[in-house]
Amino acid sequence: MDFIPTTLNGAYLIRLERHNDDRGFFSRTFCRREFEKMGLNSEISQCNLAFNNKAGTLRGMHFQTQPYSEVKLVGCVSGSVFDVIIDLREESTTYSCWFGTKLSADNLEMLYVPKGFAHGYQTLVDNAAVSYMVSESYCPEYENGVRWNDPVLNISWPLEVITVSKKDSAWPLLNIKKPKDGP
Repeated sequence: MDFIPTTLNGAYLIRLERHNDDRGFFSRTFCRREFEKMGLNSEISQCNLAFNNKAGTLRGMHFQTQPYSEVKLVGCVSGSVFDVIIDLREESTTYSCWFGTKLSADNLEMLYVPKGFAHGYQTLVDNAAVSYMVSESYCPEYENGVRWNDPVLNISWPLEVITVSKKDSAWPLLNIKKPKDGP
């Protein structure tokens, strides 16, 4: 595993090692020892899979509040998505900044999302599936979010958004006048 720092403090793009043979390939998606060597949270409480029928589907921007704030390890297991994280830690030098990257079943990359970040993605193709490993169980009473189309954040979604849930459309705008200059 290769841990590549993103432009946001504490968030990493993880490039997986691919071991090919005549059967196909093998790749380790999580190794507690490797995460601990990097000083990253290695607790996994829950694993989730989200399947999306149509390109242009948007899920996000989600997070859980304390005491159930969670670390996420996100990968795309079928198709491809544009994955986005927002640093919501007010004490961070990258507060209110966002980072986006393409995750796909082909590129073998995952995104490590620290506590205090909102997360979401847009599907780039039909029939895309995303896997999440999270450090805390889902607690609906601590669920929160930021609007995916917040004009202050100005996230550059690559496709027209064709499907988004009513709940994701109703999240509040980030309550700041102007984000810090990007990292």
